[in-house]
Amino acid sequence: MDVKREAVLRTAAHLFLEHGYQKSSMSMLAAQLKITKPALYYYFRNKEEILVECYRNGIAYIENLLKQTNSNEGTGLRKLFMYVETYAEALVSYDFGRCVSMLDESELSPATRREVRTMKRRLDSTLRGYVEEGMADGSIRPCNPKLVSFAIAGAINWIGTWYHPDGDLSPREIAAEYAQILTGGLGTISTGCSLENKAATSRF
Repeated sequence: MDVKREAVLRTAAHLFLEHGYQKSSMSMLAAQLKITKPALYYYFRNKEEILVECYRNGIAYIENLLKQTNSNEGTGLRKLFMYVETYAEALVSYDFGRCVSMLDESELSPATRREVRTMKRRLDSTLRGYVEEGMADGSIRPCNPKLVSFAIAGAINWIGTWYHPDGDLSPREIAAEYAQILTGGLGTISTGCSLENKAATSRF
């Protein structure tokens, strides 16, 4: 990515997260970047295009982390644990990741909103797939995969509403605690204890 274009995106992501998408303007963004509005329009046609690119960056980042983390190894429960840990840390340590959970795509035009929701459904599909895989291999007790995935996704996305970089817990500590809390009650008797033991040593 062009260095200057990336700088525009990173500054915009921070601006959207701090002030909200609606209250942010291209004039505010240009002022923060110390460039003129015409120079800003060289990189992006409008504010909506910037927001969509923030979503793309955030989702691509999370998906790449998930691929590196799971590598198709372990039980469905183990993959689910690592999904929660990876996703949670991405949301609190990376502005584009926070954009995925904190910014409301309903403010976008219909066509653009469909594109963003399609991208988000890929993450939801991966999450639900791990729950179903865990039920199939016996590591996750019988449950409703759709409800479980909704509950987990909602809990993770809510982190962005209260997280503060200057808080007592680091992104990794938050992610590890969330992974244990959100998956601890799903495991069967034969797998629950082993998952807890692995939590302390999990790494990307």
